[in-house]
Amino acid sequence: MQKFIYLDIMVTNKTFTMLKPDSVENGNIGAILEKITASGFRIVAMKLTQLTNTDAEAFYAVHKERPFFGELVKYMTRGPIVAAILEKENAVQDFRTLIGATNPAEAAKGTIRNMFAESISQNAVHGSDSNENAVVESMFHFSQREIF
Repeated sequence: MQKFIYLDIMVTNKTFTMLKPDSVENGNIGAILEKITASGFRIVAMKLTQLTNTDAEAFYAVHKERPFFGELVKYMTRGPIVAAILEKENAVQDFRTLIGATNPAEAAKGTIRNMFAESISQNAVHGSDSNENAVVESMFHFSQREIF
């Protein structure tokens, strides 16, 4: 089953995103989703959920040795997130451009992080950084039957 999910996501140009707790807390879900769809992305899976400590530690395991790991886990578990899979030609790269630099002070004008992020550590949204990670991150949050 996992191989099928991998191939489906790769072939159809999908990427994964999370609207982080600060976006949800600040009431920015609708505005961010509007910006995403206005940029030509189609939402093929989406849910409001909350990460447990175990979930956040697993999702961000790549950062486990970094000094900010504990704060990242605390931030990502403090409230609900919106997880979504987006579809568009060149999805990963186009979405990375749309969200802007991790540091909102360096994000291009009109990008999601420029418009909605509070700081480098509370930067509003996550976007997969490669096709491979889009698959892994999508499979972390969604089953095949949840992807349309």
